Amino acid sequence: MTPADLLARALQRDASAPLVTSYDDATGERVELSGTTLANWVAKTANLLQDEFDVGPGSTVAVALPVHWQTAAVLLGVWSCGAAVLDTAAEDDGRLDAADVVLAAQDRLAPLEEQDLPELMGLSLHPLGLGMTGYAGPARDFALEVRAHGDLFTPYVPPDPAATGLLAGGLELTLGGLAASAGELAARLGIAAGDRLLVDERTAAEAGPVAWLLAPLAAGASLVLCRNADPAALGSRAATERVTATLGLRIEGFRELGRPA
Repeated sequence: MTPADLLARALQRDASAPLVTSYDDATGERVELSGTTLANWVAKTANLLQDEFDVGPGSTVAVALPVHWQTAAVLLGVWSCGAAVLDTAAEDDGRLDAADVVLAAQDRLAPLEEQDLPELMGLSLHPLGLGMTGYAGPARDFALEVRAHGDLFTPYVPPDPAATGLLAGGLELTLGGLAASAGELAARLGIAAGDRLLVDERTAAEAGPVAWLLAPLAAGASLVLCRNADPAALGSRAATERVTATLGLRIEGFRELGRPA
């Protein structure tokens, strides 16, 4: 099993139900994606990577993005191609030049442009998926290019569970290892099918994509991602979103994953 299989299982359970809901309290935005909508973004991303950059098994795609619904689509798109994600939280990581493609948030492009990178794409992270504004550099605009690609994806070569799937610091996991680790972590944290998890951005960034993205998928849970969370709004948000558990946030009356009841 691979991360692409985890997404496929989520679609089989209920493709129309909310799968990822994303808040940013600094901007006031709220974006909700059903399983179908997220899968469409994943397919478009995978088609873009495969058709434009020949990404497939053996390729490495560097991802310099924050915890965000578009990041979820990018990660799952890379893994759908059978490629490896080079996950970096550093502003200037010397390993990026080993990647075949680099996808970075617009506010991180300037230092990356000074490196000799093979292919560089920028993401505006606009809540509606719009393109970059006020940018005149060499990076290609992910939002503008991804929309031209299809909503269904078929890899030229099916992902191999034994192929490298994630490189993060000193950690290296295969695609199969990602799926297995996600299931194990979900069980250890007590994530159950049908759970709706409120996830703090900072905790998610520290824990990595296995924790904030793949473990909930493996368990059959959905996500409410909170960036720049306003503590005063979290209680009412958890109630409105029918949250059943939290990760990295303590809210009275709600189960906090990883802590004894």
